[in-house]
Amino acid sequence: MKTSTPAKHIAKVNKLRRISRVLDNAIPIPGTKIRLGLDPILGLLPGGGDTITGGISAYIVVEAARMGVPREVLGKMVANILLDSFAGTIPVLGDLFDVGWKSNIKNIELLERHLNIAETSKNNKLFMIGLILLLVVVVLGFATITFFSVRFFWNLVSQ
Repeated sequence: MKTSTPAKHIAKVNKLRRISRVLDNAIPIPGTKIRLGLDPILGLLPGGGDTITGGISAYIVVEAARMGVPREVLGKMVANILLDSFAGTIPVLGDLFDVGWKSNIKNIELLERHLNIAETSKNNKLFMIGLILLLVVVVLGFATITFFSVRFFWNLVSQ
C-alpha cells in the first residue's frame, strides 16, 4: 500500500530536479536533440570542475538519503556518480561521456521512482555518515589525481 508523498519531499525533489537539470540538461544544442549542462562544461576546467560538480552530485544523494530512500537505491545513485567521476578523469573524452551519461538526471529518476513507498525506511545515521564520507573521499581523490596529473605534465613541459 502506497502513501502519498509529503509536501516537504515534493518541494525538496523539485529543488533537486532543478539542480540536476542545470548540471545535465541546461543548454540545448541547436539543430540537435542533445542537451548539455554545467557538468561537462565545468569538467573542462583542470582540477576544480569535476570536484565542484562531484560535490553537487553528492548533495543530491545525501538529500535522497535524508528522505529515507532505501540503501539499494542510494547505492545505485553513488554508482552513477562514481562512473561519471571515473570517466571525467579522462580529459575531453570524459566530458563527452558526461554529455550522454547524465548521472544527476538518472539519480533524480531513481529518487522519484522510490518516493511513494508504503513506509519510508529510516536510514541509520552511521550509514548516512559513511555515505557522506565515501562521497567526500571520492571527490577529494579526483581533485588530488587531477592536481598531481597537472603537476606531472607541467614538469614535463617546463623541462
